[in-house]
Amino acid sequence: VLLILATPLAWWLARTQSTVKTVIETTVALPLVLPPTVIGFYLLILLGPYGALGKAWVSLTGESLTFSFSGLVVASIIYSLPFAVQPLQYAFESLGRRNLEAAWTLGASPLDAFFSVAMPQSARGYLNAAVMSFAHTLGEFGIVLMVGGNIPGETRVISIAIYDHVESLNYSSAHRLSAILLVFAFLALLSLFVVNRKWSKK
Repeated sequence: VLLILATPLAWWLARTQSTVKTVIETTVALPLVLPPTVIGFYLLILLGPYGALGKAWVSLTGESLTFSFSGLVVASIIYSLPFAVQPLQYAFESLGRRNLEAAWTLGASPLDAFFSVAMPQSARGYLNAAVMSFAHTLGEFGIVLMVGGNIPGETRVISIAIYDHVESLNYSSAHRLSAILLVFAFLALLSLFVVNRKWSKK
């Protein structure tokens, strides 16, 4: 879901000369520097039953976005957006226009040229975006706790489970879950660096 939403935004940022480009780039990058509690607080207001998105969601579904799995997904997408948008934007900016213009002269529509030329040549960017955003999502804590709460079987993610085990002095369970997360993150990043190094040598 994150890559689907990030792709058109990254493409627009890579190609536009709009005066608002810098403002949009800054807004997308805010989760990189703001404390999770700040973003979580404003998302709680935005997604709450009286917030702009939350109110619309309640009118459509009859359910609240806050303290639900759906709200958790929305918050995670917003918080992890820069980890997907930035690698894709850099990949799209490095394409140039020659291959795209060649596809256009052969009769391809802009959409066809994007799927047949831009996306295949941006595979490295998509890999970076997928791995970084997924690994970052797994480690979220502050925003997840503020927006989704700690509901077993619905919004309780592994980072919150680790915190609960530490709070209850159940260090063996906390160690087991922490080790799983550590090994997964290490292997994901290691695989990413190995693949990127091989791509760089081509």
